[in-house]
Amino acid sequence: MPTSPIATSPTATAASGGAVSGGAVSGGAVSGGAVSDEAVECVVLVDDDGRAVGTMPKAAVHTRETPLHLAFSCYAFDRRRRLLMTRRAESKSTWPGVWTNTCCGHPAPGEPVQTAVARRLRQELGLSALVLVPVLPLFRYRAVMDNGIVENEICPVFVAVVSDVPSPDPAEVATTRWVDWKGFRDLATAPRPSAATISPWAREQVAELAHLGAAPDDWPADADRERLTRLFDA
Repeated sequence: MPTSPIATSPTATAASGGAVSGGAVSGGAVSGGAVSDEAVECVVLVDDDGRAVGTMPKAAVHTRETPLHLAFSCYAFDRRRRLLMTRRAESKSTWPGVWTNTCCGHPAPGEPVQTAVARRLRQELGLSALVLVPVLPLFRYRAVMDNGIVENEICPVFVAVVSDVPSPDPAEVATTRWVDWKGFRDLATAPRPSAATISPWAREQVAELAHLGAAPDDWPADADRERLTRLFDA
């Protein structure tokens, strides 16, 4: 069983969470310091137990033999419980033009996963999370594109509530759409979903989320559930 790469404390906030460390995916930093826009963007390589074992430039990591690395997924809802579904930009190297959950990304070396989620929401969509909580801290998947390119990630899943109007970065997001959860769930669980319809990770995540409950209110641990529900319909 992989080590949880995030802090799963019910009091976790967007500014907290487990940092990738030189030994386990929780603790200190692999290579210290804040994320620099001028530095080469790197991802954190991990072993089967979720322990950090090195880094690799993001531009080089996705190949036919992609090593296991750390990522995250976020499902952002508005106060009416509508999910912000996004379509990936056509310029993306993996699954271009495919509809998926709100955003995905990779923590930088030394960056707490939950901090990385908040950062990516701002960068890709101009959104700030009113609340951000982990729901599938041990999610892991592997998927292969038609051209042989592989995704191979330990990818903890978060739920956020946002109130901003999305402002997508066109280099990352082609289109956004607010949808009710049932509609997205039905799309993700269709008997024969096309590879162009929805991302493979979203299909697997939706299936695991269904085991936690029928609606986003049901997914977090008790204390986080209370924080989430207070914002819905507020």
